[in-house]
Amino acid sequence: MNRSADTDVSGLNTLSGFAQLVDATVLARAQRGDMQAFATLYARFGQPCYGLALRLTGNVTQAEDLVQEVFLKLIDTIRSYRGEAPFGAWLKRMTANAAIDQLRKNRRLSDADPEAMFANLDAGETSPAQRLDAISLLQRLPPRARAVVVLHELEGYTHTEIAKLFGQSESYSKSILARGLQRLHAVAAAPPTET
Repeated sequence: MNRSADTDVSGLNTLSGFAQLVDATVLARAQRGDMQAFATLYARFGQPCYGLALRLTGNVTQAEDLVQEVFLKLIDTIRSYRGEAPFGAWLKRMTANAAIDQLRKNRRLSDADPEAMFANLDAGETSPAQRLDAISLLQRLPPRARAVVVLHELEGYTHTEIAKLFGQSESYSKSILARGLQRLHAVAAAPPTET
């Protein structure tokens, strides 16, 4: 039996998230408007889209809405998918763009000044459990900083790619990342507060 590189000895898919491979026939059917093919794509990529949207927005409801928005947009745009990049990478980009657009729409990214962005944070009290929970650590960052940290550190985007997404310079992306990571380290290293 000939096994592909993305399956283990049991025949199960070992790739996860956006790295999952998609059968060319499923993509071709989806490009022709076959809703069953879209259901297959949703079943495979809905959770990775949700996870990325949640990490970028920090809000469960917004993340759920973004997944719906991305898959509705996918119905209209899948015909433009040319296969130059893996489908998962293409969908990941769509999800990241939709999350950033949502943050812009909510005016949560309006503060483009890195100094002002971090100056408005209060230290707040954190429990030891909160300091160790990555999601609650990310929640302590301003939305733009959280998005830059997630895209660069977790999703592997380059500063050039992030700069293009935000319409800023590479140095801006680097500055936001450095300040965001510094903030995360400070919160994680802070001694427990008395309640």
